[in-house]
Amino acid sequence: MKVTRPTDLGRGITRFFEDYLPGQRGLSPHTIRSYRDSTVLLLQFMARDTRRTVERLCVTDLTVDCVTRFLRSLENDRHNGIATRNARLGAIHVLARFLAAEVPEQLGALQRVINVPFKRGARELPIEYLEAAEMDAMLKAIDRTRAAGQRDYALFALMFNTGARVQEVVSLRRRDIRLDTPCQVRFLGKGNKVRLCPLWPVTAKLLRKLIDDEGPSTEEPADRFVFTNARGRPLTRFGVRYLLRKHVATAGRSIPSLRDKRIHPHSLRHGTAIALLKSGVDFATISQWLGHASLNTTMRYARADIDLKRQALSQVFPGALAPPRGGRLQINGSDLVPWLRRL
Repeated sequence: MKVTRPTDLGRGITRFFEDYLPGQRGLSPHTIRSYRDSTVLLLQFMARDTRRTVERLCVTDLTVDCVTRFLRSLENDRHNGIATRNARLGAIHVLARFLAAEVPEQLGALQRVINVPFKRGARELPIEYLEAAEMDAMLKAIDRTRAAGQRDYALFALMFNTGARVQEVVSLRRRDIRLDTPCQVRFLGKGNKVRLCPLWPVTAKLLRKLIDDEGPSTEEPADRFVFTNARGRPLTRFGVRYLLRKHVATAGRSIPSLRDKRIHPHSLRHGTAIALLKSGVDFATISQWLGHASLNTTMRYARADIDLKRQALSQVFPGALAPPRGGRLQINGSDLVPWLRRL
């Protein structure tokens, strides 16, 4: 079998992810994964655009025209919003700056890539989240007679219980969960910040059964991932998104409101925040619960929920809502994309 030698782009990307981002920049694993996802999408687009395989791509292929077409594809083909488009471009800018130092003869071309501007007009979109009845319907739509269904039920119950980010959940290992009273889970969030979240007894029971039903393994029990796929590998963010959409689509047959919502894993986090707010939990506690960097991030949920707005209006104008009277590592070039996905 012929082994393809890495190109300058392959070698540069390897050093970018193995040394530069974690070592020199000191970025968190979550940020590195975000850069990885952007790089994978870019490489796949470049391969299609140049009609070459990924392992044959070179730094010279990373041109301003290619990046511009890639960004246009994100919006037109993948239907990404401006904020997501700009986040992908930000990752490309960082990569291009690194490659400019690695391959100085391409400095001019890479500087033009670095100068590709961010798109203006990004606005805060309405927060999509699951109401209590919708969340209940989604969980009931899961077939718990199968092992995969029991995993999915425990997964989404945990996400709603804690409001955890999807990457925090798929990175969970057994050692991060305490199933003895007081039951709690430990998350490693953005900026390598560790936080503890309490677990409802029912969530702890689901997790205990999930762990007890797992088969034998050569791994140290405490190091095993909590949520794995059929091959025993940890679930990915994209896998969780697929599972959530599948179960939401099933629940949408009985709950019409679900059919018009664009639900994604972060929607469960939004739903947790709204539920805590409706229960009267203060903003500071919710901010700590969700691992927000500032209270400003948490307070946007107060603007999102129509019930909270109605409640505020009724307190100021009690009669306004009353119904009318009478009414109611070093790698081969061919392994680049798989290697990035394993990061």
